[in-house]
Amino acid sequence: MLTRLLARPAASWRARAAALGLCGYRHVSVVDAASPLDPKFLEEHPRETMEYDVLIVGGGPAGLSAAIRLKTRAQQAGKDLSVCVLDKGSEIGSHILSGNVFQPTALNELIPDWKTMDGVPVKVPAADDHLFYLTKNHAFEAPFLPPVLHNHGNYVISLSQLCRWLGERASDLGVEIYPGFPGREVLYNSNGEVEGVATADNGVGKNNMPKSTFTRGIAIKAKQTLFAEGARGSLSETVIAKFNLRANSDAQHYGLGIKEVWEIDNSKHSPGRIEHTIGWPLKNDVYAGSFLYHMADNKISLGLVVGLNYANPYLSPYEEFQRWKTHPHVRKTLEGGKCIAYGARCIAKGGVQSLPKLTFPGGMLIGCSAGFVNLPKVKGSHTAMKSGMLAADSVFDALTSGSTESEITSYEKSLRSSWVFRELNEVRNIGPAHEIFGNISLMAVSALELFVTRGRLPITLKSKIKDNCRADPPPIALLLFIRSPMASSLSTCWTILHEAAPTTNRTNAPTSPSSLATLRLMNKLTTKSTPVPKAASALHECTNGCQTP
Repeated sequence: MLTRLLARPAASWRARAAALGLCGYRHVSVVDAASPLDPKFLEEHPRETMEYDVLIVGGGPAGLSAAIRLKTRAQQAGKDLSVCVLDKGSEIGSHILSGNVFQPTALNELIPDWKTMDGVPVKVPAADDHLFYLTKNHAFEAPFLPPVLHNHGNYVISLSQLCRWLGERASDLGVEIYPGFPGREVLYNSNGEVEGVATADNGVGKNNMPKSTFTRGIAIKAKQTLFAEGARGSLSETVIAKFNLRANSDAQHYGLGIKEVWEIDNSKHSPGRIEHTIGWPLKNDVYAGSFLYHMADNKISLGLVVGLNYANPYLSPYEEFQRWKTHPHVRKTLEGGKCIAYGARCIAKGGVQSLPKLTFPGGMLIGCSAGFVNLPKVKGSHTAMKSGMLAADSVFDALTSGSTESEITSYEKSLRSSWVFRELNEVRNIGPAHEIFGNISLMAVSALELFVTRGRLPITLKSKIKDNCRADPPPIALLLFIRSPMASSLSTCWTILHEAAPTTNRTNAPTSPSSLATLRLMNKLTTKSTPVPKAASALHECTNGCQTP
């Protein structure tokens, strides 16, 4: 079977995957999230409806900034404007995950006197910046840093705590916030314009039948709906697909960010210290980087971001993150400490070329629902907040001027003339350089863009291929795995075990002749082998825990 797989042409796998609409194993489909219940039953149980002037889906930095800006402007103008924020988390901030060096530009504009207010969780100023290139056992520090990694004037924060504080400010201004209510379905009026969202039905059984506890979701309607769900938000992607908002943009590209918070010994803690690393444990063809930030109270935030355009679908970002923590440079900080929190999130890293059209009839995309992350700068909160503020200004102006237009196009125009667009435009070629040429060319383009041209190159690189379409076909990926030291050890172990003791009683052990032939083929394909005594010993320890009772 394995020989047939390896012999199959790569083109046939790509053609078959394209026919299935996949192209890889990291593909996620966006499906209509309408209720699976019987339409007749739903007619008999109509949704309760709540109406607002503006509905914001998502209680992150972009959504909360938009809400605060709307109510602030309404108060200044003496207008009555109803604003609602829906958030899937049990409380505001509970679903926010970011290793964050925070640039306060947008916060300064949103709440100019924030530094004099009580309880603001922005207290640890950025101190010293460091960039290291890692090999397996050594760390080489860059003699100088690109301007985008200079963090003077920024702060090391918990973005979750900042969003919680912003939520309190929004509530004080009169914003109605409903945590624990994820949006389930986008609602459209008879003209096909977005008119709000519906929350999920509760009390639906596994067989898609209503239980005795069934409760219909609520329809929340508004004159304008702002989607601030973050990267790959389900409702945002539905709207993007319905209105074909990516028709004139590059494919969006994504990264997976894995983060942990540790409490370390006070002697190793340096509040405000910022470290970034590139290199080991990822290979040069994988777009990745790590961070380690010293926060307050002997806590550090550390993580690894891996671009999801890697070719080998067997690569595990989580396992690579665990390997990274064993590097001597990182381990010395973590030894004696303990992990107190962990999580992962998706990052929209495509940049300005991947921005979709931001407006559509009845609403807008803000924050990471559109994708305003400045990846070379390793920041996106300030741009997300500013996008929410610009959207709020456009909505407020339209609603208070008596405009009857359902699509408020002034938002995109104002954003493209703002510092958000200028900042993203300066680094527009860095991400696509990796997509097109790989890491070596990426370093050259980065040096040119960051140190010399500052975005003034007369060309703009494009990358139209989706991340999942860059995955190797299964035979090639399997061959890459087979030729790795890990697979070599496994194949050597199994062959030794079954040739020496073919009746070993192990659950699901591959004892058939065809399995043994496959393992022998794996041995022939591998280039390195673990020494026999060591491999046999390791396998013996493994099988002792896998015996059938």
